[in-house]
Amino acid sequence: MANIIKEQQHILDKLGIEKLNDMQQEAEVAINSNNNIILLSPTGTGKTLAFLLPIITALDADCDEVQALIIVPSRELAIQIEQVIREMGTGFKANAVYGGRPFSKDKIELNHLPAILIGTPGRIADHLRRGTFSTQNIKTLVLDEFDKSLEIGFEEEMKEIILALPKVNKRMLTSATQALKIPKFVGLNNPATINYLKEEGDETPLLKIKTIISPSKDKLETLVKTLCYIENAPAIVFCNFRDTIEMVSDFLNDHKIEHGCFYGGMEQKDREKTLIKFRNGTHQVIVATDLAARGLDIPEIKYIIHYQLPLKLDEFTHRNGRTARMNARGTAYVIQWEKEKRSDFTPEAAIEILKNKSVPKTSKWETLYISGGRKDKISKGDIAGLFLKQGKLSNDELGIIELKQDCAFVAVPALKANELIKILNNSKLKNKKVRIVIE
Repeated sequence: MANIIKEQQHILDKLGIEKLNDMQQEAEVAINSNNNIILLSPTGTGKTLAFLLPIITALDADCDEVQALIIVPSRELAIQIEQVIREMGTGFKANAVYGGRPFSKDKIELNHLPAILIGTPGRIADHLRRGTFSTQNIKTLVLDEFDKSLEIGFEEEMKEIILALPKVNKRMLTSATQALKIPKFVGLNNPATINYLKEEGDETPLLKIKTIISPSKDKLETLVKTLCYIENAPAIVFCNFRDTIEMVSDFLNDHKIEHGCFYGGMEQKDREKTLIKFRNGTHQVIVATDLAARGLDIPEIKYIIHYQLPLKLDEFTHRNGRTARMNARGTAYVIQWEKEKRSDFTPEAAIEILKNKSVPKTSKWETLYISGGRKDKISKGDIAGLFLKQGKLSNDELGIIELKQDCAFVAVPALKANELIKILNNSKLKNKKVRIVIE
């Protein structure tokens, strides 16, 4: 037990976490003492770490097969969990597989099988049909954001996957909502439930919901005024459809408001770049569908703007859950046309009168792309050294560095970006000549 506690503290130190929160501590006890667990907790409270720590503890270092399978509803969540496991630095291999990238890339990465496999239902089912990996050593199954992964559309693939796992003896289901009946084929018998969700309609006192009335039906001018009103605070503008996002994005570009877009029809690499630029401060605004409402690794957001209201209460809850997290305050604005009928599930909210403010200043950060990554043995320290020594940046001028498998991204002062490219492009990092360009 003493060794486990010591190893866990070592992991937390690597993640920059002082100690587990109450939910994570309770979840750890429940997972270690029960075979079937349902973990319900709001977005951003640390559910991923809550189930990963007990999984890591139970892994057999001598086994060279997949031992734990984590099924997620989106590519972004798969990538995020893989990244967390890497950052834990346990020595156990983890891989994420998902649609939207060549199957051949999966096969190369799975030549040496991971202890933990993370993936979306369609891609996992595809691998099972092709016999890419054995299921005989998979003892742990996690359905993360299970309310999405068990929806109609995924159900047949989920059933196929679960029925192909004969040795599973621990099942964990996590979600930020509890509005779903669990199908029998999941095999969840007498589960222990850890529930940190509020009662329906019981909004956190840290979250304020306010209405902004738009005189025009398209609400575009009102949206621009809202973004000017909140100035440079991080915000997500939620829309229901891709076409709406494209229309809103064009309008924001016309008004010189910097932003990123995020929706299902985008290429995976472009969605990742949107999140990278948001995390490092190059963009303060994302215009997104409900795909951005859950499970994404993005920092604390002060404002949620419902340009269009969702069709269901649980999506309204998930959207608002991107703000007012972990004891921070946040505001959700509902932009409503003056003749528009309010949805039944949205609470009555005070009307906010917008004061006229100028367009927010452009970001002080720019994102640079570097054509080398982990597979080239390049570290964040190597990149920092290049920009601090050869680029002559001060520590305050070096922004967030994100290291990927085959590339990296670094935030630098926008006013110095072009100068840095002239100095550093075609530099060597770990004996690899790297291209450096503005992303």
